[in-house]
Amino acid sequence: MSVENKRGRRRKIVGMVVGNKMRNTIVVEVVRLVKHSKYGKYIKRSSIYKSHDQNNEAKVGDKVEIIEARPLSKTKSTRLLRIIEKAKP
Repeated sequence: MSVENKRGRRRKIVGMVVGNKMRNTIVVEVVRLVKHSKYGKYIKRSSIYKSHDQNNEAKVGDKVEIIEARPLSKTKSTRLLRIIEKAKP
C-alpha cells in the first residue's frame, strides 16, 4: 500500500517558479485557459501557490511539479515534487 492510497488522491500541479526569496519556500504560478461563457474565446487565468522546497533547489524560471500536502503554514499547503525543466541561463 503506497502513501498515495493511504492519504487519498493528492492533486499534482505543473507551473513556473516566479519567486524563491523566502527560505524553504518557492512561489509557483500556474496558468490555465478558461473559455468565456458568452463569447467562447479562451482567456488566460493564473493562480499563485506557495510551495515547500526543503533543499532550496528550484530557481526562478524553472518548470516544476508540485503536490498537495497538509498545511505547512498559513499560506503554504503544497510541496515541491520535482523539477521538470531548468531555467535557461
